[in-house]
Amino acid sequence: MYLENFNLQEMPFSITPDTQFFFNQSCHQEGLNVLLISLRSGEGFIKITGEVGTGKTLLCRKLLNEIEDEFVTAYIPNPFMSSRALYLGVAEELGVQGKNVAEHQLVKLITKRLIEIRAQGKKAVLCIDEAQAMPLGTLEAVRLLTNLETEKSKLLQVVIFGQPELDERLSHPSVRQLKQRISFSYSLTPLDKRNVKNYIHHRMSVAGYRGKPIISSSGVRELYRASRGVPRLINIICNKALLSAYGQGKHEIRKKHITRAINDTESTAPRRRIVSNVWWFGLVTGAGIIAIGYNFYASQLINIVQRFVQ
Repeated sequence: MYLENFNLQEMPFSITPDTQFFFNQSCHQEGLNVLLISLRSGEGFIKITGEVGTGKTLLCRKLLNEIEDEFVTAYIPNPFMSSRALYLGVAEELGVQGKNVAEHQLVKLITKRLIEIRAQGKKAVLCIDEAQAMPLGTLEAVRLLTNLETEKSKLLQVVIFGQPELDERLSHPSVRQLKQRISFSYSLTPLDKRNVKNYIHHRMSVAGYRGKPIISSSGVRELYRASRGVPRLINIICNKALLSAYGQGKHEIRKKHITRAINDTESTAPRRRIVSNVWWFGLVTGAGIIAIGYNFYASQLINIVQRFVQ
């Protein structure tokens, strides 16, 4: 693809939550600090919310990496399950064999394991991602897990990550006791304009780029307007913009590359959208031609496509 063109070692704008790209100049670092302080102080229940694409899963994985030497962790990535399935998932994560036992016996086995962990001088934490998808009965099962405690401390600390809809579910009367147990909460917000620029530079640097800022100031402004500072959208748009620049044999991203990427991306901010797949077809075809060495024909093809779009 475009790695050699921009002197990159890996894709800088993948939407996979890779913790080496964790951006520590934003609310994500604040959220991580809240989590670390809360867990190390023994707080039982913590909630992190954020809109789609703001980096909840990345923060969750960063947390798990940060505490792996201090805590025994259990991670549930998809909690759309019954209470028994949740208990089985927690048991498996903690190394408990309880597949063929009744639910109340399963809870006893989990409790026994948590006591063993505490006796080893460690703490146990359960992280649940996409918690807004949890059925109310499963949320109640989570509350029952937080009942497991000694005279002085909780045997299991719980961190739940979810979209804003999670707050609506927690307001349901049937889980009001769970809501009361939330000791710390934090809300992830999109990046501001200044941090969008820093975010792009950070990801490019981690991927191996060395040089002047890859995107022009006007391109950053256009990117911020369209993405509203949502990291996932920034990644999607920047990846396409790099492809667009590569298809033209350029080594920097200009505003026109950002605009084209925006026009091809769903969920961007409302604007007059040019609906055209022709330029994208021409771009990818041109990039393929460049890759095998026919630079002249590639540039001619792209120029034709550009005149057609205009």
